[in-house]
Amino acid sequence: MTVVAAIDRSDRAAAVVTQAHRLGRAFDEPVEVVHVLTRDEFVSLERTNVSETGGTVPVADVVEIAEEIAAEAIEDASVEATPVGLLGDPADEIVDYADEADASYLVVAGRNRSPVGKALFGSVTQSVLLNASTPVVSLRVE
Repeated sequence: MTVVAAIDRSDRAAAVVTQAHRLGRAFDEPVEVVHVLTRDEFVSLERTNVSETGGTVPVADVVEIAEEIAAEAIEDASVEATPVGLLGDPADEIVDYADEADASYLVVAGRNRSPVGKALFGSVTQSVLLNASTPVVSLRVE
């Protein structure tokens, strides 16, 4: 089993990684830090690369970029963990990854958004909370 920390590129990432590390220590389990690049981010990278180099970006390179973002969060938290990069819908990928990893806990942090903002744009954290079969630790980080 493992503890999975799901992070984005916000200031909350280090707090999520730190909390996952605490849980990992408490239960003597490894920690994996997951960052998911969305398809929109992939398309944006693809457009930029095509216009600059004339070539496409291999999916493996995009996953590596996501993994590097996870590695930065681990470094910012100054803990030991394994970075994982994924591509797709963040909520779906996070839930699926936690299931595949047989995670004992999934650690996330939501954003402060208005009710209208949540209704219009959805919430990765909300979707994870509603769909995960793994226990979810949701942080409120300000």
